[in-house]
Amino acid sequence: MPLKLEGSCRCGAVSFACNSHTPVPYQRCYCSICRKTAGGGGYAINLGADARTLEVHDTGKAIGVFRAEIRQEDGSCELSTAERSFCSACGAALWLFSPEWPDLIHPFASAVDIPLPSPRSSVHLMLRFKPEWVTLQIGEGDQLFDLYPDQSIQDWHRDHEAWVE
Repeated sequence: MPLKLEGSCRCGAVSFACNSHTPVPYQRCYCSICRKTAGGGGYAINLGADARTLEVHDTGKAIGVFRAEIRQEDGSCELSTAERSFCSACGAALWLFSPEWPDLIHPFASAVDIPLPSPRSSVHLMLRFKPEWVTLQIGEGDQLFDLYPDQSIQDWHRDHEAWVE
């Protein structure tokens, strides 16, 4: 049975729940979007869950959605299709949804209120965008990627025997 993730914003205006087969917070994203919207430590941790199971309780229509502009190497910008939901009352990052993968929702580990499994190793991604002030905390078995990792969240969990049935 998947793990039921339960989370909320800081002020309590928004709470949510969703089922996850991939609840280990192993992936640290250093891109400027994740870092600046949900990662005070220099990175954000996104989990994976089944979008069809997302239940949201919003006491006052507090959910806002942010779509980032992504600057390309040639200087042009494009609007990201990914929707980052946050509480407009307190600013807490809640989850990310991208229409390219409509079956998935990505709660930010920082918004989850239940205990999560501890990762045995971490994947550090988007290191190309890591600011100088961030000191990497590299553990045994950690993997580092300038951009995206080789494995999906699902494949990582299966290979690390962390998939929750």
